[in-house]
Amino acid sequence: MTSAAASTAVTTAAATEETPSQAGQSGYAFGVRVPYDHATAVSKTKEALKEQGFGVLTEIDVQKTMKEKTGHEMGKYLILGACNPPLAHRALQAEKEIGALLPCNVVVYEDSDAAGQTVVIAQDPQIMVSAAGNPALAPVAAEARERLARALEALGGTPR
Repeated sequence: MTSAAASTAVTTAAATEETPSQAGQSGYAFGVRVPYDHATAVSKTKEALKEQGFGVLTEIDVQKTMKEKTGHEMGKYLILGACNPPLAHRALQAEKEIGALLPCNVVVYEDSDAAGQTVVIAQDPQIMVSAAGNPALAPVAAEARERLARALEALGGTPR
């Protein structure tokens, strides 16, 4: 699939008859599979997020935490807490307690089913609107989703 085709699939899934799995999304996240090792995917993801106005506030190394806290082994799995300050400000103006759903999580993990490939998924900001029940959040969530989708598209992957 070309980058343009992936772009169309990622950004238009909600407006089409495709099922979430066909468009690289679940009910709460959307993403792409990229032909990069984990470290490269993390680096490229951070850069793509930056280009869309997101900074990474937090990095949670789930693989390391699981090993330390439970003794369980798992593949590389990193949660990036991505924040676009102007969008976060608008969301907080509309709904003070929306901070409980911020920042937007972007997950980068090794795909154990496809050697040499990594999956990058982003939390769908539309869940803020659903969870809060505040329609004033809709334009903020739509813009955040569009920016996150463009960041994922920039990675050049295919919908997962």
